[in-house]
Amino acid sequence: MRCAFEKPVRTLVAHTPAQVAGVLQAAEQAARGGCWCVGFLRYEAAAAFEPAAALQAADGPLAWFGVYERALPWPQVLPQAYGRMDWRGTLAREEFERRIARIHQAIADGEVYQVNLTAPLRSAFEGEPLALFAALHRAQPDAYAAFIDTGQEQVLSVSPELFFDWRGGRLLGRPMKGTAPRGATPSEDAAHAAHLVASEKERAENLMIVDLIRNDLSRVAEPFSVQVPRLFECRAWPTVWQMTSDVTARTRPGTTLADVMRALFPCGSVTGAPKLRAMHWIRALEDGPRGVYCGAVGVLQPGGAATFNVAIRTVVVRGGQALCGIGSGITADAQAAAEWQEWRHKRAFLERAREPFELLQTLRLEEGQWPAAALHLQRMAEAARHFGYRFERGTAQQVLEGMAQAHPAGCWRVRLLADPQGGVRAEAFALPAAEGAVRVRLAPGPVQAPAEFLRFKTTRRDHYERFAPHEPGVFDTLLWNADGEITEFTRGNVIAELDDGRRITPPLRCGLLDGVGRALALQRDEASEAVLRLEDLPRVRRLWFVNALRGALPVADVAALAQPPKLQPP
Repeated sequence: MRCAFEKPVRTLVAHTPAQVAGVLQAAEQAARGGCWCVGFLRYEAAAAFEPAAALQAADGPLAWFGVYERALPWPQVLPQAYGRMDWRGTLAREEFERRIARIHQAIADGEVYQVNLTAPLRSAFEGEPLALFAALHRAQPDAYAAFIDTGQEQVLSVSPELFFDWRGGRLLGRPMKGTAPRGATPSEDAAHAAHLVASEKERAENLMIVDLIRNDLSRVAEPFSVQVPRLFECRAWPTVWQMTSDVTARTRPGTTLADVMRALFPCGSVTGAPKLRAMHWIRALEDGPRGVYCGAVGVLQPGGAATFNVAIRTVVVRGGQALCGIGSGITADAQAAAEWQEWRHKRAFLERAREPFELLQTLRLEEGQWPAAALHLQRMAEAARHFGYRFERGTAQQVLEGMAQAHPAGCWRVRLLADPQGGVRAEAFALPAAEGAVRVRLAPGPVQAPAEFLRFKTTRRDHYERFAPHEPGVFDTLLWNADGEITEFTRGNVIAELDDGRRITPPLRCGLLDGVGRALALQRDEASEAVLRLEDLPRVRRLWFVNALRGALPVADVAALAQPPKLQPP
């Protein structure tokens, strides 16, 4: 259920630990009286429930709830305008490794079993915070999501983790521990999921937090009612796989929302175990307050049912700045390089929403006809499903028909664009004929971008534009990835003929667009998929630039590509 709310009839705010329980009590009473209450607790609100907890000074109200008399339908159209964001970490790699070493020493000394280490990412922000929330929600659909504007700050939470759901005396917690990246192909994706489920490290980390949550729930549970009905479930999100487990209990009669928070807050998945000692190390290692990040964002429904997330994947916008924390649980067998990479995977939802973008297909319109329109529309529909964009194929077909009527003669390059709200438009440009073989150059460094922006065609093309050729007479640049595998050109795919006569094109797992021209070549058995590495270039006899716009263009002076590129500094 998705709801919107107008101005609250009142707000409940706690600025000190002593005020937090009162705010929770007032919110619960308002909900039991028929109102909706939406709000959050900062991580530092833990001081209200455990005075011995080691915490930084909070950077805002410890608790904030708006009280609303009625819920409204979720708006069909949200603002889309915000400026490009540049997320930068505040923790250098060397310091990251030093902090992990300190945690390992604390584990070796018997102080803790696990510590959840985090650090903030920051970016300047211009535009509509609600537009950024819409983009984040598309990047993290089906999340326990909320947009809250207090007037001083905006909380944009798209957390995949349920803290607790409490209704009818049943209390459900769903801690999340264990992360793996999504794959570029279905087989690679399935392999990543299988590896996550089978990983002894990830299962041990998840089980450790499950035991902590079981203990926390027992503080408000009826005797013998705590159960674990689901353990080690692997769930797919757009950018990562996550492992979750369910822990349930029946709460004792007379239990209040403040009692539940006192027993559970903050969630053990964002502290470590044992909780209090892990929080001591968090205070010692992290440079500032976590704020809403790692706290809880939630809603109380009329009647009192309460649902709160663990406020991960949560951005706070305030004073022209956006802040988002990233972290992971550090155990005895955690390796710094793997944890650093996990942080990169977890921030992928931010990278997807870094700037607004449209879906893009480039088609050839020749004498009023579309040679491969069906494949282009199929590609756009697949991209729309992946990115969570609305897309009506019939609408796109009508736009193409109108474009063909407006340009009945000649050859045209047409850009078909689709926005998140389902709008489709097209642009036409005269397409000059290509003459003979084209000259290309080899990229001086590896192409680097989130895999989904290599796999699907969008207007976000800075990773390609970086390699656009500027030398006179050079048509395009041949790209390669960080593993030294040839991928594609900046504007088309590649087919290579080797010295043994085989014609090959790189497989999608190397990180490249599944272009229409490439798909047609594979359908016609004009090439087969195989990895082509930089060191294989001397074996290439002929090379073609391939896309749906121009077909297959032969590349001149293929031997020149076999020379080692002059690498750009990272």
